[in-house]
Amino acid sequence: MTLRILVIVALGMLGSCAREAPPVRAPEMGDEAGATPGRVEISPVVRRNLGITFAGVERRRVERTIRIPGASELRPLARREYRLTLPGTVRLAVDQYERIGAGDLLFRFRSPRWPELQHEIVEGEQSIGAAEASIGVARARIEETTARLAVLRARLASLDEASIRSAPLEADARELEAMLPRLRAELRQAETTLENARRTRAHALHRAASATGLAEARLAAMVEENGEMVPAYRAIDWIEVRATEAGVVEALSVTDGGFAEATTLVLSTVDPGMVRFRAMALQSDLSRIGEARAGRIVPPREPGIPAGAGVAASVSIGLEAHPDQRTVTLLAAPEASRAWIRPGVSAFLEVAVESTGGPALAIPRAAVVRDGITHVFFRRDPADPNAAIRVEADLGADDGRWVAIKSGLGPGDEVVLDGAYELKLATQQSGAVQKGGHFHADGTFHEDDH
Repeated sequence: MTLRILVIVALGMLGSCAREAPPVRAPEMGDEAGATPGRVEISPVVRRNLGITFAGVERRRVERTIRIPGASELRPLARREYRLTLPGTVRLAVDQYERIGAGDLLFRFRSPRWPELQHEIVEGEQSIGAAEASIGVARARIEETTARLAVLRARLASLDEASIRSAPLEADARELEAMLPRLRAELRQAETTLENARRTRAHALHRAASATGLAEARLAAMVEENGEMVPAYRAIDWIEVRATEAGVVEALSVTDGGFAEATTLVLSTVDPGMVRFRAMALQSDLSRIGEARAGRIVPPREPGIPAGAGVAASVSIGLEAHPDQRTVTLLAAPEASRAWIRPGVSAFLEVAVESTGGPALAIPRAAVVRDGITHVFFRRDPADPNAAIRVEADLGADDGRWVAIKSGLGPGDEVVLDGAYELKLATQQSGAVQKGGHFHADGTFHEDDH
């Protein structure tokens, strides 16, 4: 019975608050009982359980900043469309939202018009061959006629030295001389035919290059096909379409294996990195914005995003203005990429405007909580990172995201960001601030005097 009583007493002592008493601290200046009013012990376990985070104090020109809501959007040049150049059957090689690189196969198609283009190239090559043969014949005739004329002139010269005239030879010579202009004209005609044939082939090859997306030189290059060397265009059956730029497949507009007419949109791709930010500023702020060309895109307060997150951006005033809403468009081009800068994602554009005020110590607006008629924040104890001190906020300028603090903070200090409301509840009791205390690992709060 005695042993049972001792066990019960021991369990009661283990369950009491005494087993989680806060560590002994040296009394601070002005702390008569060794506990600072509004001081809260927050161990690592408590911070994890309550989700407490901290934000550093920054020097910012709060009163010079205009914060304008908006959203990211794709640039007009971020989207690229791929259409059919000839009617045909389409076979898709990618799926929607698939990431692609430059040169990747997107789709292939077989068109009944492609053999016609191939035939035009063949006809052009045949015409070139026929024209070259005609030129050869014309040149041979000219050479033959010129040679015969030279022989006759030599014989006539010999007879003339012997004072002998031959009327038939003179007639033959005059006939050959008369033939030469006609033969030269036939040569020029054959050369013109060759030029036309070459232009016809070049035009047909250009059309084939437009249909296939391949360079003309590559289409004309010799490749091996069924054991023999043939021009590359003759070895093509299915025409392949490849990506010209890297990106993501946005939409598929045809059914795999379906037949589509020429110029039909097959698919479109976008480059997610080519984004800009569009914000709607009040027209009354135009005079304050002035010629501002630098800004900063900042995300909304979200878990996992640091309080000071943001990206520098170049700002320009858009052409659109809305007289009914009294707004004007601002466009900002981010200088870096972030995971939260995506088309359709909302954020804010911070634009610095002219002001006489200088930089001030500022903390995130979310770190300040209202307690009755006062505002408070919790400063992390520089001497003890496992403790926070309640401070009544002496607020200055406020841009909606950052607020200037006139006293109670110094450079390098940290304040509680997430979890400030829970600390406010823990340090108030019936409208009075508690003397000090600590949290248990389960999130319950106890004063330091028990």
